Amino acid sequence: MATGTPLVLDRQMFCFTLFYVIHTHLFHCQQFLIPFKDPSGCGVNEFFDISSLSCAKCGANQRKSSSGLSCICQTGYKTKHFSSNKVPFTCEQCPPDKPAVTKDGFGCIRCPGRLDDNGNCQCPSGNILVERDINGTFFDEASCEACIGDSPAFTAPNSNGDRCERCQATFSNTFCTCQSPNVQAGGLCFPPGSFSTNVNPSVSYAQLAFSIQSAWFVENLYSSAAACLVFSNLTACQALGNMCVMNMHSFTGLSTDACGLFNTISRSKAALSSVQDISYWRANLPWLYYGDEPGLAGQVLQNKPVPLSFSFRGTKKNTDIQLLAAVYNVRGDFLRWDPIGGNNLQLCPEQAFKQAAAFSFGTTYQETCELSVAELLTTHPEPLFYDVFMDLGGGDNRKLLPLPTLVQNQQYNGQFINQGSMQNWYLSRRIFLVDTLSGREKTLSSLPKVIRVATSIKIRFQLVPRTQEGQIYPPLVSVSYTDVLIKEANSQTLPVTFSVEYEMDQSEARTKTDTALGVLGGLAALYSILKTVSWKRRIASPLIDMETMLKFLLFYAGDLANVFFAVTVGTGLYWLIFYKAQQFVSVLLPLPAQEEQFETYIGCAFALKAVQFLNKLILQVTVDVFLIDWERPRSKASRTVPATKETKQEPSPVSIWRTYFVANEWNELQTVRKISPTFQIMAVLFFLEVLGFSNLALRDPWSTLERSPAAYTPPYSLILRYGLAATLWICIGLLQVIFFTVFYEHFVEDKIRQFVDLCSVSNISVLLFSHRCFGYYIHGRSVHGHADTNMEEMNNNLKRERESLCGQRGLLSNTDIQTFQVSFTNRLRLQYDRIQDSLSRRNRPSRLIDASAANLSELQFKAYNTMNHFLASVIDHAHPEMDYIVKDKLTLERVIGMEFLEPIDKSIFYNDERHSFSDVLFYGNEATLLIFDTLFFCVVDLGSQNFVLAAVLTYLQQAMFRFIRNTLGRRNLVNKTLVDQRFLI
Repeated sequence: MATGTPLVLDRQMFCFTLFYVIHTHLFHCQQFLIPFKDPSGCGVNEFFDISSLSCAKCGANQRKSSSGLSCICQTGYKTKHFSSNKVPFTCEQCPPDKPAVTKDGFGCIRCPGRLDDNGNCQCPSGNILVERDINGTFFDEASCEACIGDSPAFTAPNSNGDRCERCQATFSNTFCTCQSPNVQAGGLCFPPGSFSTNVNPSVSYAQLAFSIQSAWFVENLYSSAAACLVFSNLTACQALGNMCVMNMHSFTGLSTDACGLFNTISRSKAALSSVQDISYWRANLPWLYYGDEPGLAGQVLQNKPVPLSFSFRGTKKNTDIQLLAAVYNVRGDFLRWDPIGGNNLQLCPEQAFKQAAAFSFGTTYQETCELSVAELLTTHPEPLFYDVFMDLGGGDNRKLLPLPTLVQNQQYNGQFINQGSMQNWYLSRRIFLVDTLSGREKTLSSLPKVIRVATSIKIRFQLVPRTQEGQIYPPLVSVSYTDVLIKEANSQTLPVTFSVEYEMDQSEARTKTDTALGVLGGLAALYSILKTVSWKRRIASPLIDMETMLKFLLFYAGDLANVFFAVTVGTGLYWLIFYKAQQFVSVLLPLPAQEEQFETYIGCAFALKAVQFLNKLILQVTVDVFLIDWERPRSKASRTVPATKETKQEPSPVSIWRTYFVANEWNELQTVRKISPTFQIMAVLFFLEVLGFSNLALRDPWSTLERSPAAYTPPYSLILRYGLAATLWICIGLLQVIFFTVFYEHFVEDKIRQFVDLCSVSNISVLLFSHRCFGYYIHGRSVHGHADTNMEEMNNNLKRERESLCGQRGLLSNTDIQTFQVSFTNRLRLQYDRIQDSLSRRNRPSRLIDASAANLSELQFKAYNTMNHFLASVIDHAHPEMDYIVKDKLTLERVIGMEFLEPIDKSIFYNDERHSFSDVLFYGNEATLLIFDTLFFCVVDLGSQNFVLAAVLTYLQQAMFRFIRNTLGRRNLVNKTLVDQRFLI
């Protein structure tokens, strides 16, 4: 027994566990499904239960209501006994003596006449049904009471038929019925002949090239126009004006369309007093037009300043633009005064604080988005109309300034009139954003065939010329509408733009800029003529030929590029300083359209500077250069002649390694610059992108470098962006040049002077011909006579120089000037060319006959020695017919870069302590390179609006031209000096 008890318990536990697992599994696997039911699918005696989403049966003597969502009593039954059951009431049949059911359905009553289909009493037309006493008690029998339609009551049944109300005022004299020949329209009764019934209810969609008969216009145009003219109905006048606005304020020779009717009524009221002392605003009418006098737009927009001042800083800071709109619905009802600043004029869904930036004076605002046509149909079933005003403040004496509107779509006799010059503009008032109503053709409940959307709204502020107090002319609201043919509304989208821009008269600034360009361009032409004259002297050619004209144009291109660059950078810097730093508003930035001429100037500067740069690059890689070796053999070596077995004493060969070494150093100097291009690019990017200097180029008056990412970011100004980038690039470049010249070259290394020292130590002179009869000479003749020596002797020689125990390195005795500008005689140049012709490898095979042996041809070797001996003898005054003198240049000669004396009999060596031989290197053309890099960077940035991309492309451009200069310069050095290119490292 004891052993059997646990077994029974175990079986019970097993069964319970199995039951729990099975039911738990079934619970978790159950699916919840319900049948679908629709109210229209319920039977006559069923209603749709919104709680269970199913059809439920009505109670006894009940039927489905018209909505299908509840039950009502059947005809002849009254409602009784409300309860809380599923069917909350019961129905009881009316007795035979009171067969009709009262209007409220809770009582039975006898009728004075017949019953209607619903079992209610029915009265004749013009009568009302009376079922209750004055205290609410049901009568045993209902009565029909006639409404008195004539004087003095003038009443008619209301819409429910249970009360007599006074009929509409226009029916008062016609017994509350509009009898012929009176005309009834829009619930009004008009006397015969008061207004023509011939109206044109069409709406023109010029962009789609068709018109439609608008259902709204068909229903309301005549009644609104007639009520406005005959009865001076204010709401009707507003509704008529709205229909004119929906028709783009357009009018033709016909007077039967909306705007034609409006203008007809407006002219008929010309004799009445104007509204608010505004002659264009007629009594009882909305103000839609400013008038049609020629030139009126200019008088309205540029005649009288707004009595309001704007200031960016100081105690009188005022940047808030307060705009207010009177809002009307399409029926002409005034709705409210609406402050402009939210989404009332801005269709794009943007955050409120970003939209508020549009009304901060001086901040150029532009917001563009894509809107769904289907969403516009849903959110704008009827248009709202806005009369925009500027709130001038004034406390208790608050004043409003009406803002003129320019509708770009407005037409006159089929011609667009507001897309030309201001002289032809027709200014108007009142705008709307979205019109989905006038495009409905058949009924007002049908979908529109066309909708009209204000896809561009622009508010323009113009500064008063020469103002010092921030005064402006009346702002202009410019609106452009787009007609959208509805095809697939769910997939159709529409670009929408809202913008606020600021402008001032730029004619004075443009005149000053053009004057500066004219004056400086004339000076540049004179300077280019001087350069051309100097070039003619240096090539020893007195004739003015096509080459001379081409050279003048090349000189003028470079000088004119500098003029354009100086003027554009100065202009950009002017706008940057004066716009960003002003307190009271006195200048405003040029508009993008006004910056086109400035863009042209930048393009001219870049193109001309590129021509100058390429010209200089070509000249540098074609310059004539020769390395004069002064080294002479120290001893004679013995050589046995194979034929005669005799021994001859010949001079020991001079080492070529010194020449190779100097050539290598010259090759490395060709692309050395006074700045570090990489550091230049990185520093400019650091200031612009990291420190936020780029924010100074935004079209707003604030000079803050840090901007919140969530705040609205205005577009960039091309002038400010160019002025900022160019100024920053030039300033960093100049700082580098100053550091390089003042500190680096004095305390670290001066590669130009080191090269001159190297020439002296190597006993090698360098002769350069930058022109046919002009060039540079670096005197590298060693004062020790020899440079092929060992280390001990070399150190001793240097020690003797340091202790002044030997002569100086200069060309003349007791001088240390080693660099010269040289004007050569024509005789010397001709002799040089004769020898050079034999050195030239053009149209000849390579001088390296055997690449492994690398032997020079005998002819070329002799020509090289001949050239070396010739030039050395000239320097040593060994040729009296090719002698030279040494002198200093006059200050004026240095300034204008031209030599006054012509080298007729003797060449002239001008002392040149500035080492101007660097003019044939990148080093001596840093100004040209810096300006070219600046313009390249700015042009790329202006095209891409991306400083990083501009920096990358500028770096690649620098690397490309550095490679070209190195490659071509290396080839030229090999050709002109006979240095084997394999020894140029």
